[in-house]
Amino acid sequence: MIAKKHGANVPDLIGVIESQSQVKTVHQLIKNEGGFVIKPSQGSGGKGILVITKVENGHYYKPSGSECSLDDIERHCTNILAGLFSLGGGIDVAIVEALIIFDDSFEGYSFEGVPDIRVIVFKGIPMMAMMRLSTSMSDGKANLHQGAVGVGINITTGVALNAVQHDEIVTHHPDTQKELAMLKVPHWEEVIRLAAQCYDISGLGYLGADVVLDQHHGPMLLELNARPGLAIQIANGMGLLPRLQQIEAANTDSMDLDQRLAYCKQHFG
Repeated sequence: MIAKKHGANVPDLIGVIESQSQVKTVHQLIKNEGGFVIKPSQGSGGKGILVITKVENGHYYKPSGSECSLDDIERHCTNILAGLFSLGGGIDVAIVEALIIFDDSFEGYSFEGVPDIRVIVFKGIPMMAMMRLSTSMSDGKANLHQGAVGVGINITTGVALNAVQHDEIVTHHPDTQKELAMLKVPHWEEVIRLAAQCYDISGLGYLGADVVLDQHHGPMLLELNARPGLAIQIANGMGLLPRLQQIEAANTDSMDLDQRLAYCKQHFG
């Protein structure tokens, strides 16, 4: 809601399950949806994200094609509330969001799931990016810990640099055999602008912005991470430290959004 108030494009919120008494009402939230996502508010590492891509005659289907019952969905919400997927095991809430329909330009680059772009932003300046591509191993989720492919992306051009799966270099998607070096992210200027804007929205000096490209709505902010993982360094084939030190040494605090984007292009191209 905060991001939306700042003009950031975000997936539609279907509803929030905040207590066990609300779990039995989840069917009312999803009854008119052809697909949806249920995830913990305080999750980490992609855990606890349930993706439903098809609903037919009261039956719910995951990206793999396996069926999920309403009882399974309610149980998943209960587990989220109990903190099963949250950092530190604290009590959480379940967020129900509209399903993203990913851009046609990524056809063959992702398997049974929506690919996303992780952008690391330091002091408001986009400094490193990667694309995360779901695989059969990751069950349609764009999460590297679960077997998704990470593709390092040139922060100024949106062109692929390098690709890894489980920290091993790969050249083709393991399921579709699509050549990963050919990947180029469309609307790249909008993607990094949205990521840089997250600094103004959140006030976080260091953050990971997860962006998706929707077929109808373009770049959309999926979530913000206060403690983004470090695997982006492996995907890019370079460390974060030199760029962090460069930005730290520069006088960037007084820069506006356009100036921060210009700094990114000038120094990291």
